[in-house]
Amino acid sequence: MISDNALLIIDMQQGLFRGPVSPCSADAVLANIRLLIANARHAQVPVFFARHVGPDDSPFSAQGPLTQLIPELDVKEQDVVFTKLHPSCFRDTELLRELNQRGIKQLVIAGMKTEFCVDTTCRAAPELGFRTILISDAHTTMDNAHLSATDIIAHHISTLAGPFVMLSTASGWHFNTVS
Repeated sequence: MISDNALLIIDMQQGLFRGPVSPCSADAVLANIRLLIANARHAQVPVFFARHVGPDDSPFSAQGPLTQLIPELDVKEQDVVFTKLHPSCFRDTELLRELNQRGIKQLVIAGMKTEFCVDTTCRAAPELGFRTILISDAHTTMDNAHLSATDIIAHHISTLAGPFVMLSTASGWHFNTVS
């Protein structure tokens, strides 16, 4: 049996999650992401990790410490880790090819930052033919000058649900398998 699901964890890296400003509900979001990863591995669902990087001479260089995934994710050899330069996990990356090679039909999304890379990827995935699930309690961001992180997250859940994604909670999501 194989799964037609994949789990995509976006930008859970040192410079964002452990940066100068702590993300909203950081401990709960991390616990939920870890639950998703454990459930995906148990169901033999592939896990993909995106790392947002910048130019080689920037603080977000691919080799620098700020773009390294946080160790709590416990990335395994069979997981796919890829870098991206843009908010969409699909733009100029190998993600689409990797998903298509595995016959993935449904993409489950969690990570950071809600209003940038999570939002952009959630909008792009259905256009590429994927059923898309956003785990409502497993993505986060920080306050900005105009909105609280809580308001940003609530707004994006509201606008993405329906036209772009189906919603689930981490504890309510069960990876299915197909024969």
